[in-house]
Amino acid sequence: MNYTIAHLAIFFILTSSLVAQSPTPGKKLTIEAIVAEGGITGRAPEDFKWSPDNSKFSFVQRDDSGEHGQLWYVDVSTGEKKELVSELKLATLAPPLEKLPNEREKERVSRYHVATYQWAPDSKHLLFDSQGQLWSYTIDNGTAIPITSSPEPSLDAKFSPDGTKLAYIRKHNLFVRPSRGGGEKQLTNSASQNDKQEDLLNGEVDWVYAEELDVRSNYFWSPNGKYILYLQMDESRVPSYPLVNWGPVHPLLDMEKYPKAGDPNPLVRLGVVASDGGKTKWLGLTEDRDTYIPRFGWVRDDLIWAQVLNRLQDTLDLYFVDAHSGKSRKVLTESSANGWVYVNNDFRVLKSGDRFTWQSWRDGSTQLYLYSFAKNDPLGSEAKLERQLTKGDFEVVGAEQRGQSGINAIDENQGVVYFTCDKDDPRERQLYSVQLDGSAMQPITEEKGTHLAWFAGDAKHYVDEYSAILTPPRLSLCSVGGPCKKVWDARQVDNFGLLPPKFLEFRGDDGTKLYGQLIMPSEAPKHKIPLIVYVYGGPAAQTVRNRWLGPELFHQILAQNGYAIFTVDNRGTPGRDRTFQTSVRHQYGRIELKDQLAALHQLFAEYEQLDQNRVAIWGWSNGGSMSLYAMTHANIFKAGVSVAPVTDWRNYDSIYTERNNGLPSDKTSTSYMDMDLPKQADQLHGSLLLVHGSSDDNVHFQNTVQMTEALIKNGKQFSLMVYPGKTHGISGSDDRAHLFHMIEDHFDRWLKP
Repeated sequence: MNYTIAHLAIFFILTSSLVAQSPTPGKKLTIEAIVAEGGITGRAPEDFKWSPDNSKFSFVQRDDSGEHGQLWYVDVSTGEKKELVSELKLATLAPPLEKLPNEREKERVSRYHVATYQWAPDSKHLLFDSQGQLWSYTIDNGTAIPITSSPEPSLDAKFSPDGTKLAYIRKHNLFVRPSRGGGEKQLTNSASQNDKQEDLLNGEVDWVYAEELDVRSNYFWSPNGKYILYLQMDESRVPSYPLVNWGPVHPLLDMEKYPKAGDPNPLVRLGVVASDGGKTKWLGLTEDRDTYIPRFGWVRDDLIWAQVLNRLQDTLDLYFVDAHSGKSRKVLTESSANGWVYVNNDFRVLKSGDRFTWQSWRDGSTQLYLYSFAKNDPLGSEAKLERQLTKGDFEVVGAEQRGQSGINAIDENQGVVYFTCDKDDPRERQLYSVQLDGSAMQPITEEKGTHLAWFAGDAKHYVDEYSAILTPPRLSLCSVGGPCKKVWDARQVDNFGLLPPKFLEFRGDDGTKLYGQLIMPSEAPKHKIPLIVYVYGGPAAQTVRNRWLGPELFHQILAQNGYAIFTVDNRGTPGRDRTFQTSVRHQYGRIELKDQLAALHQLFAEYEQLDQNRVAIWGWSNGGSMSLYAMTHANIFKAGVSVAPVTDWRNYDSIYTERNNGLPSDKTSTSYMDMDLPKQADQLHGSLLLVHGSSDDNVHFQNTVQMTEALIKNGKQFSLMVYPGKTHGISGSDDRAHLFHMIEDHFDRWLKP
C-alpha cells in the first residue's frame, strides 16, 4: 500500500531529523551492564506491604547482588524510613531468590510475585516464608520463632482474620494451627479420596490457573474465622509434559500437569470446611464441570460469592451461595459475543453489604459499574445495575497487561473509587478517582508516564511507582489530596547517553490507528540505516508504552551500534477498546502481520534514510511466534530472531489458546492452520536464529524441536541455540549476556554493510 508524505503527516505525532539527538555519553552502555544484577538503575525495592493498621508501608531492599538486604518501613505520619528487620535476620527469614537452586522455582516466585513475608492482623508481628518454612517474627523484640519444621514446604500461609490461627498448604492439602504455637490440624486429605494424591489439589493453585487467570490463591477464611472456603482441582485427566534436567549424569524427569488446547482441564469444585476440622461441604454451582472458577470469596459469614467462566470464555456468571445450605443463585451474567470476558479483580463488595463494583467492556471499552442486591435476601433476585461509574473512549486497566484489576481502592466513607486507566493516552497509565454516584471523575496523578499505585487499607495513603521512557522508576509515599515524599529513586542514567524514542502513529489497512515507536542511531551513517523490528503482537502486552525501558535497553545498544529499532502495537494487543483487541479472534497471525507491514511501509515512506533491503525482526514468546510467522509469510525480512516461540497453537495451554483461537475442533477458526509454523517451514525467508530454554515450562521446548525438524526436512539452513535448564525467561546474567551477544552478532552478520 502506498502512502504519500501528506497522508503520513496526519498519522505521525512527531517528525524527526536524520538521526536522533542525545547527550554525549559519559559511560558506555554494555550488554553486561544491563543484564547484571541490579542493572544500570540499581535493584528496586521488593515485596511492598501495608501494615493492617495502615500506619506503615514496608518493603525489602537488597543490594545489586541480591545477597544483602533489609526489611524497611516508612512511617505514614512522619515519612521517616526505619529498619524493620536487620540484614542478618533477613538472611535467614527471607533468603534471596538467587539462593533457590531450581530454575523453575525461581521463575515461579519472580513471575507470580510470591511474597516472602506478610503482616499479622495485629500489626505487631510478621510471618516469613523461608523457602517453605514458616517463621513468626515479633517486631518489638526482634525475636523469630519457627512455626513449621516439616521437610515438605508449607505454602500460601494466611492468618485468620483475628490472627489467632494460621492456615497453609502442604502436599496439596490444607492445614491449620494456632499462630502462636501448638499442633497443626489437617483439614483435607487428598490421599483418602484419590489413589494419586498429587492429582488432587485442595486450595492449591495449579500452573494454568496461575499463568492464565492470574489466580494467586485458592482458599479464603470466613470473616469470623470459623470456616475456610477452598477450590479443589482434580488434575487426574490432565495430560503431563516431561521436563528433563539434562545436567546430572542421570537426567532428572519432572512431569508437569499441563492442559493443551482441546485437552481435559482440571475438574474444579468449591468446598467449605470448619477451621477446627470436619467434613467438607461441597457447593453446587453448575452441572457443567468443564468450566473455570477463577474468583471466589466471602461476602459475609453466611454468604459466598463465586464466578464461573465457561470453557470458551465468552460468558462469566456471578453466583451467590448460602454458606450453610449450599443453595446458590446466579445473580449476574457477563457475556461478550464474538469476543471473550477477561477475568479481573474488580468485583468488590462495599462495606454497606448490599452493593458491589464490577468491570465490563460491554459498551465497547473496559469500564466500571456499580450493582446492588437485597442484603436480607441475596438469593432472592438478580443483582441490580445501579449505574455506570466510568465512561469514555479509554480503558480502566491495570498498570501492565490484560485482565488486571483497574480498581486500586475504595473509600466508602468518602464515596470515592480510585482506579488506574489510560484515559489521557493509551501508552500511559494514570491514577484517577470517581464518586460512587458516577460524578467528579478526575486525575490524581498527572506526570506523564506510567503510574502504579498501592493503597493502604483505609484508602488515605498510597505508594506511587512512577517511570517514563527515559526516566527510571521511583517510589513515593503520597497522601490522597496531599503531598508525596520520595521513598526510593533509581540510579541516574543520564551519563549513558540514552537515545529518546520517537512516538509515532500509523493506520492499518482498515483505518485503525496504530501506535509505534522508533529509535534512530545517534551518529549520522555513511550508508542507509538498517532497521530491526521488535515485535510482541499478542494480547498479553503492549510494546509501545511511556514507561522505563527496562529490558529494552538492549535496543539502545543496537541503536548506538548503527541500527534503527522499530516497534508497533498491532490489533489484538491490550490497552485499546474491545474491537481493537478482539479483531484477531480465531484468525491469529493474519491481521497482526497486516498491521506490522502496513506500519512498516508508512515508516519507510517517511524515513527515506532507512534501508528497505536490510530489515530484521525479532521477538520473545508471542513475539517469537510472530517473528517466525513474519519470516514465513513475508519476504521483506533479511534476518530474524525467535526466542521461546509457540510454533503450533496445539502445543500451548488451554486457557490462553482457546480464549483467543477457540477449540482446535472449531472449523471457523483459522488460527490452528495459519500458525502451524512447522508445516510452513518451506516458506522461510531470511536468516533465522531460533532460541529456547530446555526447561521452559510455559512455552515448551517441544515447539522449537518440531520447528527444527521441519526446517531440516525442508532444507532450510538456520541457527539454533538451546539454554540448558533455563525456563521461559532465560534468566541469569551469564545466560542473558550470552543471548544478547548472540542476537547482536546475528544482526551484525546479516545487516551490516
